[in-house]
Amino acid sequence: MMDKETIDRSKSLLELHVFGVCAWFGERLGIRATTIRMYFIYLSFFTLGSPILLYAIFSFILEHKEQLKPWLWPRRRSVWDL
Repeated sequence: MMDKETIDRSKSLLELHVFGVCAWFGERLGIRATTIRMYFIYLSFFTLGSPILLYAIFSFILEHKEQLKPWLWPRRRSVWDL
C-alpha cells in the first residue's frame, strides 16, 4: 500500500504537469481551467482524440518555456529594431 505522503506528492505532481496546460490557458484567457478541460474532453471525443497531440505539444512548450524563449521571442535591443 502507498502511504498518504506518496499519494499527496503524486497527486500534486499530476495536477502541476498534466493539468498545467489547461490552467495556463485559463489564466491567459481569463477563463476557468475546468471549463477549458471540459471543452478539451468534448473536442477529443468529437475529433477522435486529435487534440491530445496538441495538448502534448503545448505541454512540451510549457515545460521548456525558458529554453525556448530566446528562440521563439528574440529580444529587441531598442524600439527601432522592428
